[in-house]
Amino acid sequence: MKENLLITGGCGFVGSNLALLLKKKYPNLKVRVMDNLHRRGSELNISRLRELDIPFIHGDIRNPEDFEEVGPCEVIIDAAAEPSVLSGINSAPEYCLNTNLGGTLNMLNYAVKHKADIVFLSTSRVYPIPYIEQILVEEKETRFEITPNQMLPGVSPLGISESFPLDKARSLYGTTKLASELFLEEYKEFLGLRYIINRCGVIAGPYQMGKVDQGVAVLWMAKHFWQKDLQYIGYGGTGKQVRDFLHIQDLFELIDYQLNHFEELNGQTFNAGGGRNISTSLQELTKICEEITGNKINIHPVKENRSGDIRIYLTDNSKVTQYCGWSPRLKIKDIMTDIYDWIRQHEPTLKPLLNL
Repeated sequence: MKENLLITGGCGFVGSNLALLLKKKYPNLKVRVMDNLHRRGSELNISRLRELDIPFIHGDIRNPEDFEEVGPCEVIIDAAAEPSVLSGINSAPEYCLNTNLGGTLNMLNYAVKHKADIVFLSTSRVYPIPYIEQILVEEKETRFEITPNQMLPGVSPLGISESFPLDKARSLYGTTKLASELFLEEYKEFLGLRYIINRCGVIAGPYQMGKVDQGVAVLWMAKHFWQKDLQYIGYGGTGKQVRDFLHIQDLFELIDYQLNHFEELNGQTFNAGGGRNISTSLQELTKICEEITGNKINIHPVKENRSGDIRIYLTDNSKVTQYCGWSPRLKIKDIMTDIYDWIRQHEPTLKPLLNL
């Protein structure tokens, strides 16, 4: 483990939690975070970071000069992103493009200058929507399931692997992350950069400011907690579409391993998610939230799909398990209970942010 670490997007849900978990496990590790505080609610994490004496740098990865204020570091965990799959589709594309691609290039140049290694948090959204929608599924009582026999490579009942095809459209968000991955490889080949890429699915847990287009686990629990209506959007409005969830603690354990084994993992790209065993449909998620909160809410069906919607995404973790000996442990009920406890304990602060 190197001694001097920078986390970009360090006041966001993923970045702040990784910073805190790393500092708790390695008290002598020099951890700093950089964030532009663009995401509503991210400012609440500054006090959490200060409790462990983690310095906060108010900087924007879109501005190369902001990296000059950071000074040298040995490792970067890049958790900075505009993470909504709808960004640039139902809004102007500039922020998404400038943050997720332009910001990556600024970060890479900074890393090369200081010879810093990079753990890059990418996304399952690099996989094209038209191909995901060609996955053969069976409609069960509460969810869609991937069938054993498939026409496409890189997909099985376990989910999608790294060999899934990449040559169609995926959203501006997904494209900026895939382009960033390509630049990482170019910088490795020609400028000596060292990197590890994790293509994460739905990451969830406390301190995520969930909204309609990003952070579904917190959104679902918050709506049940404050008894507000929800919608099942798309695929007939039945709520059978499926995602796997990855608790932030499980992601931390993977990145902790990678930081301690960087030499042998350099240049690798991994899918990392909850997998089939830690997955849920919206319909099933509703029942879990009802059980935890004791509240039943109105959920309205919207039969029409939105742009960017997909029927099912499951992560095939075979490669990351093989290379890192890692697999996620915390189940859907664990994740949602953690979120419920967090909302209940901080209700006055969170109500203006999540009770929308």
